[in-house]
Amino acid sequence: MKENRIVFFTVPESLREQLAGKTQSTFVINPDIPVPVEIPDNLEKINPENLTIEAILSAMLRVIQEGEEKGEWIDYYRNFVFVLRPGIFIEFTEAAAIKARNGDFDSAQEILSVLEGLFPSSPLVMLNRALVYEEQALQYRKSGREEHRAVQAASALYEKLSELDPPFTQALYSGGFFHFYQNDFPKTAEYFSRFTQTTQDEDKKKQVEKILKSITDNGLDDESFTEANKLIREGKVQEALNSIHDFLERRPLVNNGWFVLGWALRLLGRWADGEAAFRKAIELGGDSSDARNELAICLMERENYTGAKRELEAALKKDPENVKIISNLGVLALKDGKKEEAAAFFRTVLELDEGDPVAKKFLEGLK
Repeated sequence: MKENRIVFFTVPESLREQLAGKTQSTFVINPDIPVPVEIPDNLEKINPENLTIEAILSAMLRVIQEGEEKGEWIDYYRNFVFVLRPGIFIEFTEAAAIKARNGDFDSAQEILSVLEGLFPSSPLVMLNRALVYEEQALQYRKSGREEHRAVQAASALYEKLSELDPPFTQALYSGGFFHFYQNDFPKTAEYFSRFTQTTQDEDKKKQVEKILKSITDNGLDDESFTEANKLIREGKVQEALNSIHDFLERRPLVNNGWFVLGWALRLLGRWADGEAAFRKAIELGGDSSDARNELAICLMERENYTGAKRELEAALKKDPENVKIISNLGVLALKDGKKEEAAAFFRTVLELDEGDPVAKKFLEGLK
């Protein structure tokens, strides 16, 4: 969508009186500083007497966000916005959270970029941006879509937040869990160790210390384990096998190692070996929705449809809105010749994620 152009006007007397009634005594309207207004491209000019407070406020937010012309007056515009919308931080933060929950990540980031312009020194805005990217990566992973860019963006923001002095404890906590779910356990340990040194929250401290102990006890910060995860994400799956085999030779009872081995074998199309690795991971306590889903894929490829369905249904109980699992149930139904059942699964996927390309493709083929 093409944006309206910004023009600047001296505040007319009639509107100045309205603004004065809405602002606090500590803020003085400066008639020498023009205010921005958005004008649609199909409109040649606008009568200053027809300006509205909302039109001015909207344009001010855009100028602040983009640092456009008249940037020397941004501080004045910021103060103007604060007196007109004193609750804007909470209002926009909640609006961004709603957009993110609904999967509209671009709009969520757009709203937060406005807040970033209004509060350029706020680490909380930066943390919220990281959390939106993290949620985007999670939803994309569940649907089998490319998550790399969202992961990279979140990682970069957490890195900046980790460098703050004094430490921003909340970001260390969130950043630790972000890296934990990325299987980057050395980074997890780094963030969580710093969190335990700065937090006053005893409950969260105990929670984090338990995770740190598990990482140490299971050797998840081991170089070979970390390297295997990294190589798989880079598409170097065959090379990853050497690293994960090296890890499992030393840590044969760690379920995470067997999961990564199964992941690599599945990507290489070694279905029987992958099945065995995922079963071992589950046997050793790694009974996650991801493990069950991956195991089901291996079984499906080996035409064990009954076993695959059993594993997918078990996975879905653990994660009822995981579109990747639901989509796989659709694929399984198709392989078993159940077209109506498959279509129902794919429609469910689109209800949860209307942009899911896999469900759209299959539904088109079922018409």
